[in-house]
Amino acid sequence: MLVRFMKVIDLHCDVLYKIWESKGTLNFKDSPELDTNKERLMNGEVKVQCFAIFIPPELKSEEQFQAALDQIDYFYTQVLEKNPNFVHIRNWDEILNLKSHEIGAILSLEGVDCIGNDLHKLSILFHLGVRSVGLTWNFANLAADGVWEPRGAGLTSFGKEIVKFNNKYKLFTDVSHLSEKGFWDVMELANFPIASHSNSKSICNHPRNLTDEQAKALFQKNGLIHVVYHPPFVTQNDIAYISDLIRHIDHFCSLGGNGQIGFGSDFDGIETFIVNLENASKHQNLVNELLKYYSEDLVRGFAGENFLRHLPK
Repeated sequence: MLVRFMKVIDLHCDVLYKIWESKGTLNFKDSPELDTNKERLMNGEVKVQCFAIFIPPELKSEEQFQAALDQIDYFYTQVLEKNPNFVHIRNWDEILNLKSHEIGAILSLEGVDCIGNDLHKLSILFHLGVRSVGLTWNFANLAADGVWEPRGAGLTSFGKEIVKFNNKYKLFTDVSHLSEKGFWDVMELANFPIASHSNSKSICNHPRNLTDEQAKALFQKNGLIHVVYHPPFVTQNDIAYISDLIRHIDHFCSLGGNGQIGFGSDFDGIETFIVNLENASKHQNLVNELLKYYSEDLVRGFAGENFLRHLPK
């Protein structure tokens, strides 16, 4: 069988959290404990990787902003300084100018808990390089409710100010993890909405997945949905296969999203894996399985070109 390699853009991994949790003892270059280390990214032909800042909800509120800064420090020292072929993406057009040997690195924020009610702290994170902002993880904070918050409320006034900040500075507003009401509030306000790591609720009925109405709203607003590799979001069976993930892509295509689908692995944030898709080195297994069902142009879109066509302008 002819195996083809396509450059991949992955919009979500939690490797910074794993390094922070280890107090810096894990090595981004080649630690086998990291699903998304440098070696695996290069073997998986990843061209752009989004590095999430994730703060565990059990951390005391007064310690959360420092934890975010510590993870950013690991991004600079472990990812960028030790690996000169990694390029920090601060302006979106820099992705288009990457050289053949370079890998683009984007910082994202998974939940704004760490900024409390202080927009100035979000401004600091923006100046340090954050270019995509998710309002919540799974629970409630001062901006919005997450998908596991029983109240199910939408955005607060502060949450709406964050979306306006994102619009002003051309940051993505990430709806993955948001309550459904919060999602619809974002759809009214955001210029650059995205679901960085979410699947279809019609295919797998999990609270973290998107309804058909949500998916169509994202597509109509020029937003993107990047499918996530976490087995509980892929299938309700005990074992998940790449073919199960492709069912989500196929369903999103049926809703009109052919040109707005991408990958958002969630590597280093998950403990179980799709068979043959266990770490960043395995992305090409998904690419080659997709080529059995879709044209090469469509698969190039899923792998990364759709994202490049929808960069904030």
